[in-house]
Amino acid sequence: MIPRTYLVPPTLVVGLGIAACDAADRPARPNAVSSTKPTTRRARIMKINLKLPDTTLTATLSDTASANDFAAMLPLTLTLTDYHETEKVSDLPKKLTREGAPAGADPSVGDIAYYAPWGNLALFYEDFGYSDGLILLGKLDGGADALAAPGPLKVTIELQGVRP
Repeated sequence: MIPRTYLVPPTLVVGLGIAACDAADRPARPNAVSSTKPTTRRARIMKINLKLPDTTLTATLSDTASANDFAAMLPLTLTLTDYHETEKVSDLPKKLTREGAPAGADPSVGDIAYYAPWGNLALFYEDFGYSDGLILLGKLDGGADALAAPGPLKVTIELQGVRP
């Protein structure tokens, strides 16, 4: 006869094995939330018009917190002044959020950006190097050379539409 103390461990092992298999075979609860389920978010396309004295430019804003914050200010009428024969700049009525923005950016011709340290909008008509605190908001669809006109430029920026 086998002593009882030798039967407990194998019984315990078999019982745990059955419980583990049972848990793996059970379907997930309908109300359970899976932490591995990917979230899909469609990017919004935000188009804007920039009405200059002699032409209207169009641009596409990025779907970022900073660009959305900027879009919420529109329409805006600003006076753009030249900065280093590279960009036209203007102060904004309020600072934009920096939520999720990188530390800086390397703008190119046609980029629309926000320079966080000064709180201003920058429209690039020439290529420029990396700048800390620069947040790209979007890109002109073309016509950046119109910004190279000498002297200040009055511009009205309006939201054209938002499409999914």
